[in-house]
Amino acid sequence: MRIGLVVQRFGEEVIGGAELHARWIAQHLAERHRVEVLTTCAVDYLTWENAYEPGETRVAGLPVRRFPVARRRTPEGFDELSSKVHFFDHSDDEERRWMEEHGPVTPGLIRHLETRGDDYDVLIFFSYRYWTTFHGLRVDPGKSILVPTAEQDNAVRLRIFRDLFLLPAALAFNSPEERELLMEVSGAPGLPGEVVGVGIEDAPVVPPDEIRRRLDVLGDYVVYVGRIEREKGCARLFDEFARYVREQAPHLNLVLVGKAVLPVPVHVNFTHLGVLSETEKLSVIGASRLLVHPSPYESLSMALLEAWKMGRPALVNGRCTVLRGQVQRAGGGLYYGPYEEFAEALTWLLSHGSEADTLGRSGRAYFERHYSWPVIMEKYERLLACVSAS
Repeated sequence: MRIGLVVQRFGEEVIGGAELHARWIAQHLAERHRVEVLTTCAVDYLTWENAYEPGETRVAGLPVRRFPVARRRTPEGFDELSSKVHFFDHSDDEERRWMEEHGPVTPGLIRHLETRGDDYDVLIFFSYRYWTTFHGLRVDPGKSILVPTAEQDNAVRLRIFRDLFLLPAALAFNSPEERELLMEVSGAPGLPGEVVGVGIEDAPVVPPDEIRRRLDVLGDYVVYVGRIEREKGCARLFDEFARYVREQAPHLNLVLVGKAVLPVPVHVNFTHLGVLSETEKLSVIGASRLLVHPSPYESLSMALLEAWKMGRPALVNGRCTVLRGQVQRAGGGLYYGPYEEFAEALTWLLSHGSEADTLGRSGRAYFERHYSWPVIMEKYERLLACVSAS
């Protein structure tokens, strides 16, 4: 089958959740199908500035066709408008302007879909909120699959998206909570598709003592994995963890893995390791006491799956319905609300090592049942067959 996979950014150095998700799905689909990735020339999602040459290339063994972004995103054009449409009364025209400012505005990609659409049997679009999906999905929705990666934030409730989730022939949801959210915002009694998610790539891990020496990580630590930014709950995590070690556990450390958009405070108990290889990342998770995930908005969380793959329990923000639901279904950790619950849950996990390990094993069993690659790709094959037959 000939598949065109559309995603806003694509490259081995592009390691955002949705983009990495897209790359791994594309690589596994390419084992059985002809896959071409259709994407932009941008790397930075804050500016969409063109960084790659347009045209055909190969990335991670995949054919990639890049199209230039027509306009940069600027703070003066985007920030005030974004705040208005998310938090204040606004017009439909302002929402349409927000989409143009949000970007990445890539008219060449849309022209390619319009003129060369017959080159593909199925189109797969990643992330509903980007210009490439918003306009590209409308070209041939009857042969399109949408991987929405929708979170319970204000963007998903914008009026311009109400009909978008009704367009594709099928959706590949990340979680039951995401499916319920999109049924609510679209007003549909049901949406075609399956809860699919993504697997986690295998990598050779090293023993805890070795990774601690290699990265100079000392003592007991909990780990956060992902973009370090305010929207992911990191500012709150910094405040609450600093209070916790000050009041209860002066020798516990917080290790952070990922790109820092929000500066990491200078603190004796904080260690920022930056972006790591898959081997180092999984090894650091495996050597931790637990993964902490403070994000209030998620559609799945690959970091949570990585923790369970490594048999570690998780402590997640209970205000995020997806994270709370995943932890409850898996029996793979605890969730918290206010600081007092954060402190109580963290203390329990640290002081009940055997029980915490049991939660980690339960999370691993859940991961293997629902997020192993054979399970994920069997679901994609069903979606592809359904869409191509329609």
